[in-house]
Amino acid sequence: MKKVFVVFLLLASLVMGSALFAQVTQIPREEAVYVAGFQWGPPTTDNPLAGGPMTFVSDPRQHIWIYETLFTWDALNGKYVPILGESYRWLDDLRLEVKVNPKAYFHDGEPVTADDVVYSYKLGQKYPLGLQIWEWLKDVYKVDNHTVIFEMKPDNPNRLMVEDAIGATFILPEHIWSKVEAENNYDLTKIRQFRNENPVGSGPYKVFYESPETIILERVDNYWGNEALHGGKKPAAKYIVHPIFKSNDEGSLAFENGEVDVSQQFTPRIWEMWEKKGLPVGTWYDEIPYYVPSSMPSLWFNVNKYPLSLPEVRKAIAYSVNYSRISELAMSNYSPKVQASLILPYGGEAKYFDENLVKQYGWEYNPKEAVRILEEDLGATKGRDGIYVLPDGTRLGPFTVECPYGWTDWNASLQIVAQSARAVGIDIQTSFPDAPIAYDNRQTGNFDMTMWTPSQPSPAQPWLRFQIALYSKGVPEVGQIAYSNFGRYRNEWADQLIDMNPKVTNEKELKNLYTELDQIYREDIPMFPLMYRPQTFYEYNETYWTGWANAKNPYAPPMPLVGAGMEMLWHLEPAK
Repeated sequence: MKKVFVVFLLLASLVMGSALFAQVTQIPREEAVYVAGFQWGPPTTDNPLAGGPMTFVSDPRQHIWIYETLFTWDALNGKYVPILGESYRWLDDLRLEVKVNPKAYFHDGEPVTADDVVYSYKLGQKYPLGLQIWEWLKDVYKVDNHTVIFEMKPDNPNRLMVEDAIGATFILPEHIWSKVEAENNYDLTKIRQFRNENPVGSGPYKVFYESPETIILERVDNYWGNEALHGGKKPAAKYIVHPIFKSNDEGSLAFENGEVDVSQQFTPRIWEMWEKKGLPVGTWYDEIPYYVPSSMPSLWFNVNKYPLSLPEVRKAIAYSVNYSRISELAMSNYSPKVQASLILPYGGEAKYFDENLVKQYGWEYNPKEAVRILEEDLGATKGRDGIYVLPDGTRLGPFTVECPYGWTDWNASLQIVAQSARAVGIDIQTSFPDAPIAYDNRQTGNFDMTMWTPSQPSPAQPWLRFQIALYSKGVPEVGQIAYSNFGRYRNEWADQLIDMNPKVTNEKELKNLYTELDQIYREDIPMFPLMYRPQTFYEYNETYWTGWANAKNPYAPPMPLVGAGMEMLWHLEPAK
């Protein structure tokens, strides 16, 4: 008897606002691959222009199941994987040429053309969608139906961000979205309210079902890329099912039970699943650190809130944090020791990392130094409740530090931050709201401290991490949505260095610029890393599907069926 997944569509009508209806759908388990860790709350819209949609159309660097990008980045080899873009090359110092794959078409059969590419990028020029690329781009235009030119501003070129952008923007069908614009009078607020039910993209899957508990995508059998990119082969899984769990614990239990096939959720002590329980579970490496470190989830300060506006207070907090405890207890030792730098000391960035300066000017877990800063540099005195008070009578706390509820590794990390700070005399309290609320607070600057990752691996690192953490140009005031620099840090010299950096090609000069930026960062400390983390966690269970990539068979990077890890969809096979 076939195992089936039964979906009651009654709840869908409540979410999507359509007429009440009820329907039952049965999905054979052997036709569905279950993923977890990308959706943390009910889906609210399938509109990729909505700003912060909680669906699979929210992140073009990962969620290219429905809408696709020109390329997607493989951090393992530092190269782009062609998707809608067939190739790219620099014609001169200012112009990048991208060839669009002439075989590509959208789900409705309309071809993907240079017009769609130009239209999609110019949406970011027309509306404040967070496409910072227009700070450096002069124009995007077509040469013919399958050739697009990205031309930079002569007075402000930035190769890094242009190369980053060709892997970070969904290509939308102009024939659909131009009508959406017109029907909403070119008002972005109204355009963002468009739910976009049944989105038409060019990717290998389309929306089949959404509810507050589950999202299901269905394979597009005539997906253009099957012939053009995968030798005529279709993905083995007809459905991608994403149960929406409330916490890492709930998702990890489902993964262990084989109810989830691949996950990017944090799973504590993953090795016990195969060493002690004998489960058909794997990660990228089969020994410590099990994952590939490539990002740095960090604690961000709202630097305009007194007394967090004082660098000394921020530095005292940085010295107070027991990072080893975070790695051991919150991260199951998946994170190597974090360093006081915005440069990742691994992979392609390591050549810019200055270990001597980090040791000389950086911070590490040192409660005595935190107390010295408070008492000697700030003149604070400890109150009867054990919390320091500044000379002007300002008590150091309570401050709130937050991240989404259910992200257990992050929740545990922030609990250790709060305990560490309290131990030296700074009152920090944790708050774990639902993910949509945490996202909104982060982007609007409505926080004391928050936890977030300053960008993922890309061709523009480590410059992009500095830009996201320190760059103030174009960042709106508190209350408006910001896509970077969430604490609203401002430093004109840092802005100038960040502007300067992409124009430099000499490696020695480049390292000097990164060194100076890193020093500014260490002096002003608007945020600091709490852990090193993989781009996404990646663990697979072979109960129902085999053929997963790993360090011994690295045909795709360790990304769970997203980004360049999408390649795995064409390699999976049902377990016998």
